[in-house]
Amino acid sequence: MTTVGSDPEVTAAGSSATVEADGRTGLLGRIVSGRATPDSVWLLLLASGLLLLGLVMTFSASFVQSTADTGDAFDVFGRQAFWAFLGLPVAFVATVVDYRRWRMFALPALVLTLLAMALVLVVGEEVNGAKRWFALGPVSIQPAEIVKLTLPLWTAHVLASKWRSIDRGGVIDLLLPAAPVIVVAGVLVAMGPDLESAVLVMAIGSTALFVAGLPLRIVGVMGILAGLFAWYEVASKPYRLGRLAAWLDPTAYADTYGYQTTQGFIALGSGGFFGVGLGQGRGKWLYVPNAHTDFIYAIIGEELGLLGALLVLIAFAGFAWLGIRIASRSTDVFGRLLAASVTAWLILQASINMSSVVGLLPVTGVTLPLVSFGGSSLVITMAGVGLLASVARHGRDVEARHGRVPAPSARPAGDGASLDG
Repeated sequence: MTTVGSDPEVTAAGSSATVEADGRTGLLGRIVSGRATPDSVWLLLLASGLLLLGLVMTFSASFVQSTADTGDAFDVFGRQAFWAFLGLPVAFVATVVDYRRWRMFALPALVLTLLAMALVLVVGEEVNGAKRWFALGPVSIQPAEIVKLTLPLWTAHVLASKWRSIDRGGVIDLLLPAAPVIVVAGVLVAMGPDLESAVLVMAIGSTALFVAGLPLRIVGVMGILAGLFAWYEVASKPYRLGRLAAWLDPTAYADTYGYQTTQGFIALGSGGFFGVGLGQGRGKWLYVPNAHTDFIYAIIGEELGLLGALLVLIAFAGFAWLGIRIASRSTDVFGRLLAASVTAWLILQASINMSSVVGLLPVTGVTLPLVSFGGSSLVITMAGVGLLASVARHGRDVEARHGRVPAPSARPAGDGASLDG
């Protein structure tokens, strides 16, 4: 059995230099090295439950709109099922392949994503005044969804590669080149225009910086700058000011900017504790706008009641707990930063969506991960879940399993193998 040395890059690729202890040899054995762990199993069970709930609720929330638009009650559901089916092998590959193998693709993947985000502003399909999608026949792809995965992948890779200098207190090494790239990604999304997703993308990218030890005073400055940018974007668009006013007093704008919020409140309030029954809700009968996308949580509350809405909330809380647990248990810098960023992405997006539905935040176009209708967003989210599960499977380099990496406490100091160093 070959023992990998303490060099971080060698450690990161250690699985390719080892004959697996469970008897797998050759390329396939090296690729799918590792085994299921309790964290990965629970994570995938939660994701599967939310995905199945999303398929059911997507049909329930969309069949009226689908019938009105196309004459086919299954139109939206069929597309969602197609994307879910497409995302299953993506999630499987992301789960079984050692996440460190994706580091070599981090830079080209991000560059291509940023180029696509710039290109879509010029030649993208325009919907309601926004250019965010490439229309490829019946399929639409949104680059802003892809950057939610490629940005944290690249950021974690860059910080892990520079960990020796960062660990010695190199704040400049921590900020460059990651911070400017995060800003560029956020600005490109905001030009969509999509302010809410822009703030989310910058928060996702900045998570790795925070976990890597960015001083709180710099975090505060970055937060202030992001707030000023957000306020400028809000103040420069009348419809955003209208949304803000409607958030403060929805009933005063019930026929205009507050219509979606008030109809969402009516749907939620109609559900009671146990709901009116699956498929029996009235909100989807062209009352609640975007019932199958960013306001699907209102339909869940109406048809499955407070109980169903709380179960969804608990599921995402479990996701957060597992993600933090997976990140904290990883003995690899790249794995820990990647797990923290993916967890922040999923939980922040879910929190923004549910908060906007219940009135804690202004209405946004942010969807509920794994539950809301969405093509490229669903596949990318499933890939992110797979990467998180891969960190749970491979991120600890447990010597008892493969016997090839010494315990973290026995590694030379500063080898870049642990954030605790």
